[in-house]
Amino acid sequence: MSTVLVIGASRGIGLEFVRQYREAGARVIATARDDAGLARLNALGAQALRLDVAEPASVSGLAWQLDGEKIEVALYVAGVLAGGNVGDPPSAEVFDQVMRINVLAPMRVLPQLAQVLAPDARLVVLSSRMGSMGLRTNGNSWLYRASKAAVNSVVKDISFGLQGKAVCVAMHPGWVKTEMGGPGADLDVTQSVADMRATVANLRPEHNGTFINHDGQALAW
Repeated sequence: MSTVLVIGASRGIGLEFVRQYREAGARVIATARDDAGLARLNALGAQALRLDVAEPASVSGLAWQLDGEKIEVALYVAGVLAGGNVGDPPSAEVFDQVMRINVLAPMRVLPQLAQVLAPDARLVVLSSRMGSMGLRTNGNSWLYRASKAAVNSVVKDISFGLQGKAVCVAMHPGWVKTEMGGPGADLDVTQSVADMRATVANLRPEHNGTFINHDGQALAW
């Protein structure tokens, strides 16, 4: 039985990853920051861990909670969308919130995951094509874009340390109908996660350090 870890699984895409991997027969370890999220994970048969990626003390306790695990697939899903469009400078508080959760938190969590990955594991960080420089056509949500461009850089750097040990990628889930994506999005969460699971299953060593779409297509940084 394979072991899957989902960081940020209390709702939306993260929760759907838990549901689908459990239905596929995987053992799933998943994190949430509150009692309601933990209860949803337990109801799906996951091993639920309390983790608030915004809190250093909570993150520092992750390694011992995962001690002894050998994880075949690790998915970092946690993130936040906030801030206005170009020309609308964010407040210091909003800037700190977005960059702390979308960039600093992965920089604290991902090195800990590297210690518990099984040989030839897959480490996937959910990013967004909104962080792509090459694909960008407007300046909407510029703080969120900046944070995703930064986390893409983090993923690229982590991939060097995992070369030959695991496959690490940044992945765009599509524009998904979740609380973050909104009802006008063009992709159902069930389909997005099914696509990503198939893409993860097909990752090969040559994909290490790349940025890819939910359907496996390469994306420009």
